[in-house]
Amino acid sequence: MIEQRLSAKHYASMGILILAILLASIRPLELEAYLLHQAGTVFMISMLLVCLYKIGLNFLSFNLYILFLFVHVIAAHYLYSYVPYNQWIEQIFGFHLNEVMHWSRNMFDRFVHLAYGLLLYLIFYRLFQVWLPQQKPVVIFLLVIQFVVTSSMLYEWLEWLIAIGLSPEEAENYNGQQGDSWDAHKDILLATLGAIFTGSLMLLQKSPPK
Repeated sequence: MIEQRLSAKHYASMGILILAILLASIRPLELEAYLLHQAGTVFMISMLLVCLYKIGLNFLSFNLYILFLFVHVIAAHYLYSYVPYNQWIEQIFGFHLNEVMHWSRNMFDRFVHLAYGLLLYLIFYRLFQVWLPQQKPVVIFLLVIQFVVTSSMLYEWLEWLIAIGLSPEEAENYNGQQGDSWDAHKDILLATLGAIFTGSLMLLQKSPPK
């Protein structure tokens, strides 16, 4: 069901996100980089509310967007590159994920970019659905994929421009490249694959997301 105003359930979801932001703001690893990331959080919350009131969203789209921001907030606290997911997984499940997967770097940044495509596909679909109501679902699917690729590329450009004005150490803390010269390309690819996965699931349904 499409809704165009905040209700108690929306406030509950927003409340959980705000609590996460408050907790993440306690002793972040590097304050300046954390604040830069959280500026993006504020912008995205503003865009979510604009979309809700202007075009309407279903509650699933709203919550998936909130979930993406929740993941981003966790990553911002740890500067993306230092999220201790290996320790968390080892404590809960008893194995070291990086060793099992033969990863040599912290992969949480990759996960966030994958989540961008996976979790925000529905809200992007809704935007194109409203703007181009006569288009078939497969056309909107292709438009969303193009939008994810383009917006991911623009974000990587923005990261680069911000990093230029920082010291080498601050730039590394902010963009989390971890010495990988192909980092931006891989991030864009993962966001694209995430969107393709969610979009393909939607296309397999008999009707587009409402």
